[in-house]
Amino acid sequence: MVKPGLENFIAAGRRFPAGTRAAFLSHQAAVDSQGITSLERIRRAFPGLVNAVWSPQHGFYGDRQANMIASDDFSDPLSGLPVFSLYGEKREPTPEMFADIDLVLVDLVDVGCRVYTYIWTLFLLLKAAAAAGVKVIVFDRPNPLGGETVEGNLLLEDYTSFVGLYPLPMRHGLTIGELALYFKREVFFAVELEVIPLTGWQRHFSFAETGLFWVLPSPNMPTPATALVYPGQVLLEGTNISEGRGTTLPFELCGAPFIDPRRLLAEINPEARAGVFLRPTWFTPTFDKWAGEFCGGLQLHISDRRKFSPYYFTLALLQAIIRLYPDKFFWLDPPYEYEYRIMPIDILTGDPEIRKQLESGGDLEPLRTLWQGRLAEFIDKCEDLRIYK
Repeated sequence: MVKPGLENFIAAGRRFPAGTRAAFLSHQAAVDSQGITSLERIRRAFPGLVNAVWSPQHGFYGDRQANMIASDDFSDPLSGLPVFSLYGEKREPTPEMFADIDLVLVDLVDVGCRVYTYIWTLFLLLKAAAAAGVKVIVFDRPNPLGGETVEGNLLLEDYTSFVGLYPLPMRHGLTIGELALYFKREVFFAVELEVIPLTGWQRHFSFAETGLFWVLPSPNMPTPATALVYPGQVLLEGTNISEGRGTTLPFELCGAPFIDPRRLLAEINPEARAGVFLRPTWFTPTFDKWAGEFCGGLQLHISDRRKFSPYYFTLALLQAIIRLYPDKFFWLDPPYEYEYRIMPIDILTGDPEIRKQLESGGDLEPLRTLWQGRLAEFIDKCEDLRIYK
């Protein structure tokens, strides 16, 4: 069985100097191989060490919905510790938050996709900790998409936002510990950083092969199957097409009242459908886009995760919808994730040329070819930071 970094840290018998005070950036999704939360494990192993909990988007208990739905500071009813939100008025730890802190510990469940904001909370933590002169220890976890495949274009620097503060491809193929090392080196964060590795994990593993419990890290990431489609289907958040929010299958369902599922299925490029079975269906969201309306669309069933390219698939899906319904489809306007000027789809893709290519109906292959150069550079840069070869 795979052992998360925190378990390995505790098993190694590490100790802290008497009186050390730590903040713990984490959430309830971070559990050990027995299903016990990391917060409980570390409090048992190091009584009195953790003085405060810092939480990412969606809140410590993952109860807040997406896109600028802030979580509040509160007192945790289980541990009694103060929980300070890093998604709301502040998204970066303030100097005051470091005033009584000697160390920051991090245990976050990431889903392997650039636009999932927890990695950017980590990014801003590293920046703030460098300024405060405080050490950061990251307890590593598996990438639920595996660590072999990298996909998509790299974010352009003019399109940075809280769904991308530094150039990464949509599917980055790194663990959160490897990302921390990458950010430290590439952005020149002068922070004392230690990453505690996993044991037993191999880059080709599916999440099921880890033997670990899946606790949903956000309200619309209920299962590992959701994570597999997310790096593409998240693009629908920048459109008037439902990404399945308000159903029990977010991101695995998609559609709108004006869509004929059978026509849409026939229109999608067959090459983009590799590794996925698309089932024509109808559904009614209970909230979010098209709430209470009967939507035609598709359900995505991943038949071969190694062949499935989620980002390419959703670009082909959007292209098909635009061709079929040019008068009914539209891109959403800002704001989106605290960006008030740039169109949501452009900060999601990180490159406005992708939107323009979709609108023109042009072949997607030249775009994919164009990405490969920067993608190859990114893979080369990461090679010596890969903890798990």
